[in-house]
Amino acid sequence: MAQGIIENLIQALTRLPGIGRKTAQRLAFFILAMPGEEAKAISRAIDEVKDKARFCRECFNITESEICNICSNRSRERSKLCVVEEPSNVLLIEKTGFRGLYHVLLGALSPIDGVTPEKLKINELLERARKDEIKEVILATNPNTKGEMTAQYIREILKPLNVKVTRIAYGLPMGGDIEFADEVTLSKALEGRREM
Repeated sequence: MAQGIIENLIQALTRLPGIGRKTAQRLAFFILAMPGEEAKAISRAIDEVKDKARFCRECFNITESEICNICSNRSRERSKLCVVEEPSNVLLIEKTGFRGLYHVLLGALSPIDGVTPEKLKINELLERARKDEIKEVILATNPNTKGEMTAQYIREILKPLNVKVTRIAYGLPMGGDIEFADEVTLSKALEGRREM
C-alpha cells in the first residue's frame, strides 16, 4: 500500500518540467521525511496559487487581482512596452531595472505545433499599441526559431502604426531560453536592443 502512494507521488512529480524519475524519487522521499506541517504548507501554497492566480486583463502577467501591480503602477514608463513569451520572463526583466510596461504573449508562434497568432495574445498587443501611449515596443522573445518568428510577425503587424519596434540584443545565446539567462546578460541584451 505504501509503495503505491509513493509511486503516485513520484509519477506526479515527473510531470514537472526538468524533473526526471530519479529526481522525482529523491523529492518524494524528501517530502516523506519532512515534518508534516512543512509538507502541508507546500500543498497549501500550490492550492492557493491554483485558486487565486489569474492573468492580468491588460498585460497577461500573473496576478491575484484584475490588473497586476505593474500595470496599475502609474510611475512606470508607459511609453515603453516590453513583449515577452511567458510570465516568468517578466520576473527576470524586472531584475534588470526596466521600468516600462509588459505584454505577455503566453507562448510563441509555432505552426508545426498548431500555435498560430490567434492562440497568442497578439491581437491584444496590437490593440494596446493602437490605443495606449506606446512609443516603443521592445521584443524580448526567446532567441530561438520560435521566438524569432514571433518577433518578425509582430514587427510586421506593428509597421502601419508608426511605433518604434526594437529587439533585445543578442547577449543571449542563440537557441536558448530567456528564462535561463542571468541578470547581467539580460540587462546587456536590453541595453543593446536595436530597431527592427
